[in-house]
Amino acid sequence: MLLSYLENAQLSAEPKLVANKQQALQQYLNNASADVRWQYQIPELGEGGACSLFGHLQEQPFDLREHLPSSSEAKLRKLQAIVDFVVQESGVDWFGIYQSQHIEGQPQLLKLAYYGAPSRPLFPINPDFATTSNNVQVALSGVARVINDVEDYVANGGEYYTCDPKVKAESCLPLYDETGKVVGIIDAEAFTDKFFTPDQVALLIAACLEISKHLPTSRQD
Repeated sequence: MLLSYLENAQLSAEPKLVANKQQALQQYLNNASADVRWQYQIPELGEGGACSLFGHLQEQPFDLREHLPSSSEAKLRKLQAIVDFVVQESGVDWFGIYQSQHIEGQPQLLKLAYYGAPSRPLFPINPDFATTSNNVQVALSGVARVINDVEDYVANGGEYYTCDPKVKAESCLPLYDETGKVVGIIDAEAFTDKFFTPDQVALLIAACLEISKHLPTSRQD
Protein backbone atom coordinates (compact mmCIF):
# COMPACT_ATOMS: atom_id res chain seq x y z
CA MET A 1 0.00 0.00 0.00
CA LEU A 2 2.78 2.43 0.90
CA LEU A 3 4.73 1.83 -2.30
CA SER A 4 1.67 2.37 -4.49
CA TYR A 5 0.85 5.54 -2.55
CA LEU A 6 4.34 6.92 -3.04
CA GLU A 7 4.25 6.07 -6.73
CA ASN A 8 0.85 7.68 -7.31
CA ALA A 9 1.62 10.77 -5.25
CA GLN A 10 5.14 11.05 -6.71
CA LEU A 11 6.67 11.24 -3.24
CA SER A 12 9.73 9.62 -1.71
CA ALA A 13 9.93 8.47 1.90
CA GLU A 14 11.77 5.94 4.01
CA PRO A 15 9.34 2.99 4.45
CA LYS A 16 10.55 2.21 7.97
CA LEU A 17 10.00 5.81 9.04
CA VAL A 18 6.46 5.80 7.66
CA ALA A 19 5.78 2.44 9.35
CA ASN A 20 6.90 3.87 12.69
CA LYS A 21 4.54 6.81 12.24
CA GLN A 22 1.69 4.45 11.34
CA GLN A 23 2.31 2.39 14.47
CA ALA A 24 2.33 5.49 16.68
CA LEU A 25 -0.87 6.72 15.05
CA GLN A 26 -2.62 3.38 15.60
CA GLN A 27 -1.64 3.37 19.25
CA TYR A 28 -2.99 6.89 19.63
CA LEU A 29 -6.29 6.06 17.92
CA ASN A 30 -6.81 3.02 20.14
CA ASN A 31 -7.26 5.34 23.12
CA ALA A 32 -8.21 8.69 21.57
CA SER A 33 -11.58 10.37 21.83
CA ALA A 34 -12.32 13.44 19.74
CA ASP A 35 -15.40 15.62 19.43
CA VAL A 36 -17.08 16.09 16.07
CA ARG A 37 -17.25 19.68 14.87
CA TRP A 38 -20.50 19.66 12.89
CA GLN A 39 -20.49 23.45 12.61
CA TYR A 40 -17.54 25.79 12.20
CA GLN A 41 -16.90 29.45 11.44
CA ILE A 42 -15.78 30.34 7.93
CA PRO A 43 -14.28 33.49 6.38
CA GLU A 44 -16.04 35.91 4.10
CA LEU A 45 -15.15 35.40 0.46
CA GLY A 46 -13.98 38.12 -1.90
CA GLU A 47 -15.70 39.18 -5.10
CA GLY A 48 -16.75 36.14 -7.09
CA GLY A 49 -15.80 33.83 -4.21
CA ALA A 50 -12.25 33.52 -5.48
CA CYS A 51 -10.44 34.23 -2.23
CA SER A 52 -10.97 34.41 1.52
CA LEU A 53 -11.01 37.74 3.32
CA PHE A 54 -8.67 36.89 6.18
CA GLY A 55 -9.97 38.02 9.56
CA HIS A 56 -13.55 38.59 8.34
CA LEU A 57 -15.93 35.80 9.39
CA GLN A 58 -19.41 35.07 8.10
CA GLU A 59 -22.16 35.33 10.71
CA GLN A 60 -23.65 31.97 9.76
CA PRO A 61 -21.43 28.96 10.55
CA PHE A 62 -20.96 26.21 7.99
CA ASP A 63 -22.93 23.06 8.86
CA LEU A 64 -21.59 19.66 7.78
CA ARG A 65 -25.03 18.15 8.40
CA GLU A 66 -26.17 19.72 5.14
CA HIS A 67 -23.74 17.48 3.26
CA LEU A 68 -23.24 14.39 5.45
CA PRO A 69 -25.70 12.04 7.17
CA SER A 70 -25.66 11.83 10.97
CA SER A 71 -24.39 8.25 10.58
CA SER A 72 -21.02 9.80 9.64
CA GLU A 73 -20.34 10.78 13.26
CA ALA A 74 -18.11 7.83 14.17
CA LYS A 75 -15.93 8.38 11.12
CA LEU A 76 -15.73 12.12 11.75
CA ARG A 77 -14.59 11.43 15.31
CA LYS A 78 -11.83 9.21 13.97
CA LEU A 79 -10.79 11.84 11.43
CA GLN A 80 -10.65 14.56 14.08
CA ALA A 81 -8.52 12.29 16.26
CA ILE A 82 -6.11 11.87 13.34
CA VAL A 83 -5.98 15.66 12.99
CA ASP A 84 -5.21 15.97 16.70
CA PHE A 85 -2.42 13.40 16.44
CA VAL A 86 -0.77 15.09 13.47
CA VAL A 87 -0.86 18.47 15.20
CA GLN A 88 0.50 16.99 18.43
CA GLU A 89 3.35 15.18 16.70
CA SER A 90 4.32 17.82 14.16
CA GLY A 91 3.55 21.20 15.71
CA VAL A 92 1.99 22.25 12.41
CA ASP A 93 -0.05 25.48 12.57
CA TRP A 94 -2.95 24.34 10.40
CA PHE A 95 -4.12 20.92 9.29
CA GLY A 96 -7.26 19.84 7.50
CA ILE A 97 -8.87 16.81 5.87
CA TYR A 98 -10.99 17.28 2.75
CA GLN A 99 -13.14 14.78 0.88
CA SER A 100 -14.21 15.00 -2.75
CA GLN A 101 -18.00 15.31 -2.81
CA HIS A 102 -20.61 16.27 -5.40
CA ILE A 103 -22.10 19.46 -3.95
CA GLU A 104 -24.31 22.10 -5.58
CA GLY A 105 -24.06 20.36 -8.92
CA GLN A 106 -20.29 20.12 -9.12
CA PRO A 107 -17.36 18.22 -7.57
CA GLN A 108 -15.94 20.03 -4.56
CA LEU A 109 -13.49 19.44 -1.72
CA LEU A 110 -15.45 19.38 1.54
CA LYS A 111 -13.57 20.11 4.77
CA LEU A 112 -14.40 17.31 7.22
CA ALA A 113 -12.06 17.98 10.15
CA TYR A 114 -9.34 20.49 10.90
CA TYR A 115 -7.18 22.37 13.38
CA GLY A 116 -6.29 26.06 13.16
CA ALA A 117 -7.75 29.34 11.94
CA PRO A 118 -11.13 29.45 10.16
CA SER A 119 -10.90 28.69 6.44
CA ARG A 120 -13.24 28.10 3.53
CA PRO A 121 -15.21 24.83 3.74
CA LEU A 122 -15.51 24.08 0.02
CA PHE A 123 -13.15 24.20 -2.94
CA PRO A 124 -14.63 23.68 -6.43
CA ILE A 125 -12.63 20.98 -8.22
CA ASN A 126 -12.16 22.40 -11.70
CA PRO A 127 -9.30 23.59 -13.91
CA ASP A 128 -10.14 27.27 -13.43
CA PHE A 129 -9.89 27.08 -9.63
CA ALA A 130 -6.76 24.96 -9.93
CA THR A 131 -4.93 27.95 -11.40
CA THR A 132 -4.97 29.60 -7.96
CA SER A 133 -5.45 26.67 -5.58
CA ASN A 134 -2.80 24.17 -4.57
CA ASN A 135 -5.53 22.02 -2.97
CA VAL A 136 -7.53 21.75 -6.17
CA GLN A 137 -4.43 21.13 -8.27
CA VAL A 138 -3.61 18.11 -6.09
CA ALA A 139 -7.23 16.89 -6.17
CA LEU A 140 -7.18 16.99 -9.97
CA SER A 141 -3.70 15.57 -10.56
CA GLY A 142 -3.36 13.16 -7.65
CA VAL A 143 0.22 14.37 -7.24
CA ALA A 144 1.42 15.69 -3.88
CA ARG A 145 2.92 19.12 -3.40
CA VAL A 146 5.40 19.94 -0.65
CA ILE A 147 6.20 23.65 -0.60
CA ASN A 148 8.79 24.72 1.93
CA ASP A 149 8.93 28.35 0.77
CA VAL A 150 5.52 29.70 -0.23
CA GLU A 151 6.84 33.15 -1.14
CA ASP A 152 9.38 31.70 -3.56
CA TYR A 153 6.82 29.24 -4.95
CA VAL A 154 4.34 32.02 -5.76
CA ALA A 155 7.07 34.26 -7.18
CA ASN A 156 7.88 31.49 -9.64
CA GLY A 157 4.28 31.20 -10.82
CA GLY A 158 3.02 28.40 -8.58
CA GLU A 159 -0.72 27.98 -7.92
CA TYR A 160 -1.53 29.15 -4.42
CA TYR A 161 -4.69 30.07 -2.54
CA THR A 162 -3.91 32.48 0.30
CA CYS A 163 -6.12 32.09 3.36
CA ASP A 164 -3.65 33.08 6.08
CA PRO A 165 -0.80 35.41 5.06
CA LYS A 166 1.38 34.04 7.88
CA VAL A 167 1.77 30.69 6.12
CA LYS A 168 5.37 30.12 4.98
CA ALA A 169 5.27 26.41 4.10
CA GLU A 170 2.52 24.05 2.95
CA SER A 171 2.12 20.39 2.11
CA CYS A 172 -0.88 19.09 0.23
CA LEU A 173 -1.14 15.31 -0.21
CA PRO A 174 -3.81 13.28 -2.02
CA LEU A 175 -6.07 10.63 -0.53
CA TYR A 176 -6.79 7.55 -2.64
CA ASP A 177 -9.37 4.79 -2.47
CA GLU A 178 -8.45 1.13 -2.94
CA THR A 179 -8.50 1.54 -6.74
CA GLY A 180 -6.11 4.49 -6.73
CA LYS A 181 -8.80 7.09 -7.42
CA VAL A 182 -8.32 10.46 -5.71
CA VAL A 183 -11.04 10.84 -3.07
CA GLY A 184 -9.74 13.86 -1.18
CA ILE A 185 -6.67 15.64 0.14
CA ILE A 186 -4.96 16.72 3.32
CA ASP A 187 -3.57 20.21 3.74
CA ALA A 188 -0.88 21.14 6.28
CA GLU A 189 0.44 24.66 6.82
CA ALA A 190 3.27 26.10 8.88
CA PHE A 191 4.25 29.64 9.83
CA THR A 192 7.95 28.88 9.33
CA ASP A 193 9.67 27.98 6.09
CA LYS A 194 11.52 24.71 5.48
CA PHE A 195 9.11 23.10 7.96
CA PHE A 196 8.33 19.91 6.06
CA THR A 197 11.35 17.71 6.69
CA PRO A 198 11.41 14.04 5.63
CA ASP A 199 10.19 13.17 9.13
CA GLN A 200 7.21 15.52 8.83
CA VAL A 201 6.34 14.24 5.37
CA ALA A 202 6.49 10.64 6.62
CA LEU A 203 3.97 11.59 9.31
CA LEU A 204 1.63 13.11 6.72
CA ILE A 205 1.89 10.01 4.52
CA ALA A 206 1.04 7.78 7.49
CA ALA A 207 -1.97 9.99 8.20
CA CYS A 208 -3.16 9.77 4.59
CA LEU A 209 -3.01 5.97 4.60
CA GLU A 210 -5.16 5.89 7.74
CA ILE A 211 -7.57 8.67 6.74
CA SER A 212 -8.65 6.82 3.60
CA LYS A 213 -10.10 4.06 5.82
CA HIS A 214 -12.45 6.46 7.61
CA LEU A 215 -13.95 8.75 4.96
CA PRO A 216 -17.75 9.08 5.12
CA THR A 217 -19.96 7.81 2.35
CA SER A 218 -20.20 10.44 -0.38
CA ARG A 219 -23.63 11.99 -0.78
CA GLN A 220 -24.75 12.85 -4.30
CA ASP A 221 -27.00 15.90 -4.65
